[in-house]
Amino acid sequence: MSSMMTDAMTARLKPLQPGRTSLVSVLDIGSTKICCVIARLTPRPEGKALKGRTHVAEVIGFGYGASAGVKSGVISDIDKAEQAVRTVVGMAERAAGVTVQSVVVNVTAGRLGSETFSATVNLGGQEVERSDIQRVLRSVNERSVRPERSIIHALPIGYALDGQKGIRDPRGMVGEKLSVDVSVVSAETLAMRNIELVLNRCHLQIEGLTATPYASGLATLVDDESQLGVACIDFGGATTTVSVFAEGQLVYTDAIAIGGHHLTLDIARQLSVGIADAERIKTMYGSVLPGQMDERDMIPITPVGASAHEAPGQIPRSHITRIIRPRIEEVLEAIKDRMQATGMMDVCGRRFVLTGGGSELTGLPEVARRVLARNVRNGRPMGISGLPEMAKGPGFATVAGMLIYPQICGQEYVEPRATVKLTGTDGYFARVGNWLKTAF
Repeated sequence: MSSMMTDAMTARLKPLQPGRTSLVSVLDIGSTKICCVIARLTPRPEGKALKGRTHVAEVIGFGYGASAGVKSGVISDIDKAEQAVRTVVGMAERAAGVTVQSVVVNVTAGRLGSETFSATVNLGGQEVERSDIQRVLRSVNERSVRPERSIIHALPIGYALDGQKGIRDPRGMVGEKLSVDVSVVSAETLAMRNIELVLNRCHLQIEGLTATPYASGLATLVDDESQLGVACIDFGGATTTVSVFAEGQLVYTDAIAIGGHHLTLDIARQLSVGIADAERIKTMYGSVLPGQMDERDMIPITPVGASAHEAPGQIPRSHITRIIRPRIEEVLEAIKDRMQATGMMDVCGRRFVLTGGGSELTGLPEVARRVLARNVRNGRPMGISGLPEMAKGPGFATVAGMLIYPQICGQEYVEPRATVKLTGTDGYFARVGNWLKTAF
């Protein structure tokens, strides 16, 4: 059992202390871009705090660059990935004038998924104490640990006393039975180990891990939405990830291995143009809704291998829409099917929020509205000051969310950090033991 526990590594982020200013560094390792932000988190004045957001994030260092050595969120070439991470973190460090030792990192791939576990303990008519809460969590933990998958988040969705649901904090109440539902987000251990290897080579420790869709949701959703039930879809470069929030808690995550880069490849194949050209065509003319002028709007294209003096060919703009649209519909249908299979289409209420770099595609909200039969809006990261203009778009929602995460991760169960700091590959995984939080 103990060896299994060590493999069930989970991000151990120490929550920020209220009233204390601290520096946080976050790193978004994507398949198209890598971005590092160093921010100063200053406590908000009393009464000004948003629910669960105790601090104001002010960016002091920003680094950004093209991704290398990463394929659909998984490390595919360790040397290239190391180089890319070093460059970006170096940029942020120089801007902020500090050296980064540890970072909060996002996990996109490794077949991100979530399950909900429930457990019950007998109280025998006594008051609920901290030890009861730990007992009930421990029994969830024992069932949810599998060696090949690692837990990224374990969030208590809600407690129930004697079948009475919807209890936020059961301590001090009296009852016979205490049960808890815990939403457990996990990913493949090896995918995460490789991310850790890359960071260790850059002399960085992992401060904590966040699931990409969770971070994107934190940055783009407003309180009322996450209370009533909402789904957030993050259209990334090589993966599209989903999270569902209800009653203010994350209840479901999923990832699909199709992203914006696949649209680029589709265009490149169908029109036989280079990948850089296809990317440009996609961003400039790409749309998933046919417009009135599209048949007459001609786009110049230069086929692969054309010599310099050949005249570029031309295609109507509607042709691009016909290439892109089936792909987008495929992604949305896949998300809908998976969410229906898990009953999440009911939980997420009437709302979907689209974010991530791919969400800037013209006409996407309309198509999503049609496929998902829900209200859809575009989400941009909110509530972080000092970001450069280019980083205010939806492509940076995850980064923004990772700055919010340390302020709310106190709700999760974690084990206390081991005092002995182990280095090398064990560093992160050996510090795990049991992941129940002592600070209830």
